[in-house]
Amino acid sequence: MTGDWSGLRLHDTLRDLCLAPLTPRHAGLLLDLRLRSREANSRYEPLRDESFYTLDGQRQLLLQRTREAVRDRAYLLGIFTAAGQLIGQLTLSNVVRGAAQYADIGYGMDPAWQGQGRMTAAVRLTAAFAFRSLDLHRLQAVILPGNDASRRVLEKVGFQPEGLARRLLQIDGRWQDHRIYGLLAEDLKAEADGSS
Repeated sequence: MTGDWSGLRLHDTLRDLCLAPLTPRHAGLLLDLRLRSREANSRYEPLRDESFYTLDGQRQLLLQRTREAVRDRAYLLGIFTAAGQLIGQLTLSNVVRGAAQYADIGYGMDPAWQGQGRMTAAVRLTAAFAFRSLDLHRLQAVILPGNDASRRVLEKVGFQPEGLARRLLQIDGRWQDHRIYGLLAEDLKAEADGSS
């Protein structure tokens, strides 16, 4: 995506949520979200230095993500309630252009807001944005084999299981296998058209 995308807003009024780009001005909100979610989500994330869990650490991350968006390499979206509370985040990363036209998608949500369909709605909105606005052809996600909540989110959106990547990522201090899921632009279109 070329140009300034900071004004982007994606809404799901049924689920009372809005997706918007996270910028350095959101560092305090993102830090609060990370601290609220840290213990519950630690088994799904890489080990991080304590400096990551500081205001400056989050500001540096957001500056990096802002630069990556300008270069069409990655996009970081916040999941906000209508009241403006940051309850989660999604990342489109490793954007590949040329003959591939794909990106990886990752996400996380405050445990207090999980299990209410909001993450499914947010992933669906992000996929539509990726295919329509970024003109991507494919999104892929990788999840730990035992992460049933994340698997259900992906399957509800229409991601298809594609196999197992052995010892793909170092999560919670260990190299761990991940299940690979993929979604194609035509999969989302077929769902919207009611055909499959």
